[in-house]
Amino acid sequence: MKLLLVTPPMTQLNTPYPATAYLTGYLRSQGMAVVQADPALGWVLELISPDGVRRVGAALTANHTSAAVRFLVENLEAVVAQVGPVVAFLQNQDLSLAHRIAGRRMLVEGPRFRDIGPAGHEEEYLDWAFGAMGVVDRARYFATLFIECIADAIRDGIDPHFAFARYGESLATSQPTMDPLLAELSAGRDRITARVLAELTERLLAEHQPDVVGMTLPFPGNVLGGLRMADTIRQLSPKTRIVWGGGFVNTELRRLSDPRLFDYVDAITYDDGERPLEHLLRAWSGEQKPLLRTRVREGGCVIWRDDPKVTDVAMKDTGTPTYDGLPLARYLSVIDTLNPMHRLWSDTRWNKLTVAHGCYWRKCSFCDISLHYIQHYDPVAAKLLVDRIEQLIAETGTRGFHFVDEAAPPAALKALAEELIARKVQVAWWGNVRFEKAFTPQVCKLLAQSGCIAVSGGLEVASNRLLTLMQKGVTVEQVARVTKAFGNAGVRVHAYLMYGFPTQTVQETVDALEYVRQLFVEGCLDSAFWHRFAATVHAPVAKNPEAYGITLPPRPEPTFAENDIAFVDPTGADHDRLGEGLRRGLYNFMHGLGLDDDVRQWFPMKVPKTTVQSGFVRGALGQKRSA
Repeated sequence: MKLLLVTPPMTQLNTPYPATAYLTGYLRSQGMAVVQADPALGWVLELISPDGVRRVGAALTANHTSAAVRFLVENLEAVVAQVGPVVAFLQNQDLSLAHRIAGRRMLVEGPRFRDIGPAGHEEEYLDWAFGAMGVVDRARYFATLFIECIADAIRDGIDPHFAFARYGESLATSQPTMDPLLAELSAGRDRITARVLAELTERLLAEHQPDVVGMTLPFPGNVLGGLRMADTIRQLSPKTRIVWGGGFVNTELRRLSDPRLFDYVDAITYDDGERPLEHLLRAWSGEQKPLLRTRVREGGCVIWRDDPKVTDVAMKDTGTPTYDGLPLARYLSVIDTLNPMHRLWSDTRWNKLTVAHGCYWRKCSFCDISLHYIQHYDPVAAKLLVDRIEQLIAETGTRGFHFVDEAAPPAALKALAEELIARKVQVAWWGNVRFEKAFTPQVCKLLAQSGCIAVSGGLEVASNRLLTLMQKGVTVEQVARVTKAFGNAGVRVHAYLMYGFPTQTVQETVDALEYVRQLFVEGCLDSAFWHRFAATVHAPVAKNPEAYGITLPPRPEPTFAENDIAFVDPTGADHDRLGEGLRRGLYNFMHGLGLDDDVRQWFPMKVPKTTVQSGFVRGALGQKRSA
């Protein structure tokens, strides 16, 4: 039985999503015939090829109200001529055009270029990101704007659900029924985007002739693409079985009961995919294998199969991920943000590995800690991890690694660093951590010596009262000391920030921005991002709302997806408007602006003066506070 593993549109353009590489490595170690492909990348490359742009242009209306559509229609021949060289440049296949692109003497410029001003007048906007040199990076940024103008035209003029990083996300996110997805599946079949994806799916079937197609759906923005591919497979090869898994399934389809989904898929597996998929494939091959965490349809009803005697594969036995079969040279190094830390997510192809399965903390009340992928903690020994690193270097020829842990444990990272140094393995790596006291200045220097270039972690609400309420296990003072230690070691630091947590007041929100301002002043942070708190069904906040001072209004029983849920917070703060101020302030701080100003200026309404003492962070760092 031959298995084809794919990631449907859409994920990142710069690097493969790691799920298929993980599963391929393990299943091949068990003697199974497995190949993998990345139709998410292939789909975009088809659409932004010269032929693809011509097909897109033919589907557009010249008098459309969208500036992006008008731009593409009016400049179609120029875009067709330029898109091939631009894609090759972004794939690092031909960097010789960098000076022409960076000098803005080559590309026709669409609406995305408006924010940077006319050629020759963009220096103030861009020099902070690229400096006086940085020709290739500057060109990569302009080239990214160029292809994003094409994407905007496709979205505005052809397919309202299209985007490079997600596809039809709103149709799947927390949708209690399949009705919106099924309606779009039917209504959008004749769009050029759907036809190109169907053609790509047909070619994959012809090339690999799989008995089973396994699709990983890590995000809501993969579901529409996965459904379209499944629909095509059902039409062209009805005997080919289809199985879904991945992060979206694990999080949002825990209560799935709609049998209509099984018109398109034969089974859905949950959580770690190695053992459930292995047993499912063996069962379909005729072996007497019990199923683990798998939903199927029997007699018109959705049935849950989960044999408690079957155990998961330990991390030490999962094998080394393999990228064999994935077109590593075709991924695009894009710069869709000028923030140096944010760029790590979209620029450069990273080998993905996991230091430890799950989360060693497992207490944060906003997190889905009840789910298996967080609850089950299983670290990998440093020696084995470095063995896998060396194998991936040999296979891919690249030495950049992104550790995709929920939060990489300090002790495991220290052991990893010591093993890398002892074996003289030269790598660059980054990942997510908790800003806890185990990251001493000495440990941070050791991690940097081993190749650590950046870390991200949650400061969240930047309020000690709320950090205690959410059981984060850190304080603002501790975060300041740890982030400063990383910064002093030459490691970039990115902080996740949250607002709108239950019972958060206007005063606490203003104070949070002041804490963040001081962290930037003292060089503790390189970048950060505010996101609005959302209560999710698997987190303690939703499971025990009275403990957090909120109530949950009645909601319909889901038959499809369920994740974010509404709640009522009697505190009554206008978090939408406060969020505007938080984002404006942070944007300026990251550009080195307004760092000496009163944070109240960033908010669109009157807010109280901060109660945070001047020089608070400086004092937390053990330095003398300013008067």
